[in-house]
Amino acid sequence: MRLVFAGTPAVAVPTLQALAAQHEIAAVITRPDAPLGRKRVLTPSPVATVAEQLGLPVIKAARLDDEVTAQVAAFDAALGVIVAYGGIVREPLLSTPEKGWINLHFSLLPQWRGAAPVQRALINGDAELGVSVFQLVPALDAGDVFAMRAVALPENATADVALEVLADDGAALTVDVVAGIADGTARAQPQQGAPTLAPKLTLDDGVLDWTQPLASVHARYRGVTPEPGAHTTLDGARLKILAAEPAPADAVALEPGELAGTKSAVLVGTGTTPLAVTRVQPAGKGPMNAADWWRGLRDGESRRAGA
Repeated sequence: MRLVFAGTPAVAVPTLQALAAQHEIAAVITRPDAPLGRKRVLTPSPVATVAEQLGLPVIKAARLDDEVTAQVAAFDAALGVIVAYGGIVREPLLSTPEKGWINLHFSLLPQWRGAAPVQRALINGDAELGVSVFQLVPALDAGDVFAMRAVALPENATADVALEVLADDGAALTVDVVAGIADGTARAQPQQGAPTLAPKLTLDDGVLDWTQPLASVHARYRGVTPEPGAHTTLDGARLKILAAEPAPADAVALEPGELAGTKSAVLVGTGTTPLAVTRVQPAGKGPMNAADWWRGLRDGESRRAGA
């Protein structure tokens, strides 16, 4: 089947590659090159890079406007597939491909409709994450679902790791749905249950509240890692928490926010048992081993996070 694909980040790449192996991709739509790194070098999106490697026509657009709609119409594709493009598909583009658009979403819809489903699910402590492929409609992530699959994640997976796993499973699911649409066997069903929303994360979402139980603190750390990043304050300065896990069962008891060093980590007290922090980034410095950072603290500096 002749397709148009829209996507931008690395999590969209597995679906593009899987579809390109089985279908004709008439064009790939992605966000414009963005400045990256300290030197702010303009860099193509991961999807643009892979599309060019595959020899596919690429449309770089910040908005899916009338110009993009005209370009898509000229390609005469039967179906549009979108994965994390970073923009909203509105009419008349929504109806431009003969069979409309389908969307791969990284949640078990109607749970976590919105921009950050995986991050919000992890923060919430959800035991089960998954992927859904649904018919795109004007309302946010509200279309009928063609297929849905729960996905097992590695223990203590952070958002970036979870997204990698979900991206691979989602690619396979999307290929199955596209095949069903092509041969006429695919049937979409209305979403069941009350929706929950997953708005984009802000820097404030990364603040760790040490008065919460360990499970909640660790869940938030997982959900905001690597972006926008978990952090706390120490003597009024931000301290980024780059790597952390629940402390061993025999760890010393600590008050919420109280710090204690070990040979390999810095323990931080929570509302229950401590979190073991193994890598940090103090304000104005680069990432470093947490134990080394702890040993470098001067006398008189705070030993309580959140202070």
